[in-house]
Amino acid sequence: MLKQRLISARKGAGLTQAEVADYLGIRRQTYSAYERGVSTPDANTVATLARLFGVGAGELVAGEVSTNVIKVPVCGNVAAGIPIDAIEDVEEYVDVDASLAKGATLIGLRVKGRSMEPRFTNGDTVIIRCQSSVDNGDIAVVLVGDEATMKKVVRYTEGIRLMPTNPAYEPRYFSNEEIASLPVTIIGKVVELRAKI
Repeated sequence: MLKQRLISARKGAGLTQAEVADYLGIRRQTYSAYERGVSTPDANTVATLARLFGVGAGELVAGEVSTNVIKVPVCGNVAAGIPIDAIEDVEEYVDVDASLAKGATLIGLRVKGRSMEPRFTNGDTVIIRCQSSVDNGDIAVVLVGDEATMKKVVRYTEGIRLMPTNPAYEPRYFSNEEIASLPVTIIGKVVELRAKI
């Protein structure tokens, strides 16, 4: 049953119910209800839990171990002017569900700094789907000049705003002229978080 697999996967990841609830942004009682079988998480929540626990969503839902995984390189950082698929600063490889790629290249990057707390913390690994544009509100890795930064992207007719989720940090706004001159380039969309445990 789902509740038993949730308990097993959470304990296997060494997490408490409170830690999982905090990660999901819900009350501990709400998560506890999932493990007691009182309520059932929706598909998006199951996918998020699977990523947090380091298991496949199919394994959580039906006890099926996914074999459709690919090896994704995890890099320390991204240097300006270097194509994503030519980066040599590979620290390790991680297994990722191939369905996340959707025909694009995936890379892993280490989170550095605290601007995207509480969801993304220093030392976490994020999986990036390489693409040159993202939807409003997506979390993306963006190259500003020669600096790579991970922020929530908000587009305007006049430019783009890169929003941190930590209120201690200021958003950064770039006009269309600055986007062209610096330049400001979207590297890819964050599609998975591998939280540091």
